[in-house]
Amino acid sequence: MLRSILPGGVRLLTEHMAHVRSASVGLWIPVGSRDEADGHFGSTHFLEHLLFKGTSRRDAQEIAEAFDKVGGEANAATTKEHTCYHARVLDADLPMAIDVLADMVAGALLDSEEFELERGVILEELAMTQDDPHDIAHEAFAAAVFGDSPLARPIAGTPETIRSVPRDAVIAHYRQHYLPDSLIVTAAGNVDHGEVARLVTDALGRAGWQTAADAVPRPMRSSTPTITLPAEPSQRVVTRTVEQTQVIVGCEGLRTMDERRHAMGVLSTVLGGGMSSRLFQEIRERRGLAYSTYSFSVGHADAGCFGLFAGCAANGADEVTGLLSAEWDKLAAHGVDAQELARAKGQIRGGLVLGMEDPFSRMARLGRSEIITGELPPLDELLARVEQVTADDVADLAADLASRPRHEVRVTPT
Repeated sequence: MLRSILPGGVRLLTEHMAHVRSASVGLWIPVGSRDEADGHFGSTHFLEHLLFKGTSRRDAQEIAEAFDKVGGEANAATTKEHTCYHARVLDADLPMAIDVLADMVAGALLDSEEFELERGVILEELAMTQDDPHDIAHEAFAAAVFGDSPLARPIAGTPETIRSVPRDAVIAHYRQHYLPDSLIVTAAGNVDHGEVARLVTDALGRAGWQTAADAVPRPMRSSTPTITLPAEPSQRVVTRTVEQTQVIVGCEGLRTMDERRHAMGVLSTVLGGGMSSRLFQEIRERRGLAYSTYSFSVGHADAGCFGLFAGCAANGADEVTGLLSAEWDKLAAHGVDAQELARAKGQIRGGLVLGMEDPFSRMARLGRSEIITGELPPLDELLARVEQVTADDVADLAADLASRPRHEVRVTPT
């Protein structure tokens, strides 16, 4: 991996993979839905859509055709703490991909007509989400855990905020955050660091960015807690016209850089990380009460959440909810045995190594590491950290989580 600071404070990270004929590139802005000011709610995700709608050099169709005609892919993703515009192309087409993405990020027009058209598209996207009980359950769970904080807001906004947010607010959000000292560029595959640096610098200049040579990157997001989470347990029931009940039981989790994050990975794997996990074996295999059941952990800079999920028949929801909590409490009370510990570590190791086979995964790892952790340990060191997790580490963390206010969410038939 190579890292350098380009003019304007743009950060560039690349990883060369000589055995592939492709390249993946991402342009990252370390700003997400939690960073939106009052009156700007929904702006981050709105921009994700609008940046594909044209620049002074290309209209929306030309942006789309640039990737289609070379068999490439371009897309974007918004989270609560960052936004990424990314592409995957043949290595020979990397100059085009960088030029188009840089043009979008640095030279977006944010045209008024396109703005109103895209408002309708986003409202349709939100409607699609509201037809998915799984998404509804996770949104409700985030609201339960994060309370009145910005982390509780839906990433894409709500129908109310999208209908009401004015174009001027989205433009203000763009001008405040889409700046050279915020931008992170990552590339992986058959790439050369020096060549990518030249391509990025030239492309940003063509798009109109003035990049001072002595500028420095903006500091990382602080991990000091700035939000207050609910101190009492809660229960939420959302009714929809659905066939199943979706259940989530969970609590406040770990911050991204919590030193126990590797123990959390093992704990979550033991509970609900695969077909041999406790939840899968107890709820699906032994009792036949659910098709899908798993555990999850989501970390943010200053807060996180941990949860157990299952989708089941409405008349079995009480039993399934009890089983989710029972398996969690059992782990907290009795810990893990040696076989479970070894199996979970092996599963994590395999996932880490297999994930490194793909240029896109490596590109994404570079970006997330630069934004979230500020470090990029070699794979061997990362595997060693997982191997160092002990049964006591897992048991202690499980007990800590079990002692926290517990939140239960159900999306159930009307």
